[in-house]
Amino acid sequence: MQLLRGAIRTYAWGSRTDIAEFTGRPVPAAHPEAELWLGANTGDPAWLEGPDGETSLLQALFDDPEGQLGSVARARFGDVLPFLVKVLAAEEPLSLQAHPSAEQAAEGYLREEQLGIPVTSPVRNYRDTSHKSELLVALRQFEALAGFRPTARTIELLRALAVFELDPYIELLNDQSDADGLRALFTTWITAPQPDVDALVSAVLEGAIRYVSCGAKEFAAEAKTVLELGERYPGDAGVLAALLLNRITLDPGEAIFLSAGNLHAYLRGVGLEVMTNSDNVLRGGLTPKHVDVPELLRVLDFNPTTEAGLHPSTHQDGIGLVYDTPAVEFAASMLTLGDDQLGHEVDAPSRHNGPQILLCTEGSTTVCGKSGVVKLTRGAAAWVAADDGPIRLIAHEPTTIFRATVGL
Repeated sequence: MQLLRGAIRTYAWGSRTDIAEFTGRPVPAAHPEAELWLGANTGDPAWLEGPDGETSLLQALFDDPEGQLGSVARARFGDVLPFLVKVLAAEEPLSLQAHPSAEQAAEGYLREEQLGIPVTSPVRNYRDTSHKSELLVALRQFEALAGFRPTARTIELLRALAVFELDPYIELLNDQSDADGLRALFTTWITAPQPDVDALVSAVLEGAIRYVSCGAKEFAAEAKTVLELGERYPGDAGVLAALLLNRITLDPGEAIFLSAGNLHAYLRGVGLEVMTNSDNVLRGGLTPKHVDVPELLRVLDFNPTTEAGLHPSTHQDGIGLVYDTPAVEFAASMLTLGDDQLGHEVDAPSRHNGPQILLCTEGSTTVCGKSGVVKLTRGAAAWVAADDGPIRLIAHEPTTIFRATVGL
């Protein structure tokens, strides 16, 4: 068991304060810090802290795959850590995006390899052969667009904006099944000539201004989001696409699970992500980065879902609140130790057969394993090798720990 130092990713949409404050570093940071990666992704691995200095988690897995990963995880996933943990701090909206299935990723990666596109190229879509599903748990209030909203509700929104230029598109939704109508409408908007997009976005923004100005409440969040996106990305078809997605606000501890093909855009907030260890992203707008509309259309799932359908169920396992997902690569839970447990050794749920990453989100605790102990305070993380469990916790104050494991 060792302390784990994450790798910080600096993107323009990040925060100069949130991740720095969370990890106990000086505020403000020199650059906007968007993500803290805790894992063994080849793009930016985390580092194990030891008495002789730091070692890349990638190197530790290479040197001792059996001890670090365990036989069960190796049999299923090979000598790689199948999940990646991130702290995400969004001060501005992220791009409109989706992630591929396993089959799509394998095919896309091979195709781009045959075309000779370097893996590090900014126009590369597939940087690995893995699918990418993800669970996001809010640390602070978190706002997002995710999943195509049921058609009937979207028609209500479009009519509420009272924009006559939207009438043909309302009919397009009305005349087909939900998935077919959403595919037809999204494809029409995302591939429309720029003059047509400019005119329609302008009309929609005027309708949103009227809707907000009159004090209407039902779709106020959706209208304000469209206005914000329209200001940041004028003339972007992603502003129109935002009208089709569920507008979600997560309170701390609440989560959404996004499977492959789910169109989404994170808007703002601080959250924890655990995902398949992949960096495959297909973007459709709201970004200056590479956008590949044909490839995005190939991977999207147009079946509508409600907001409730994106929230994973949860169940209690000892001190752990477990987020139930269909992912086999990862499992996630929040371990909570309250006042009545302070100073006492408490067993963490031990059903997991594989490596773990622990991230302290509040309080402080000592983590005890077979190889020794580490102390975690807010913002600190630990790597627990497969041969180092089970673990026990001794909290020094009320404490919460985010725990990610292999989902076997």
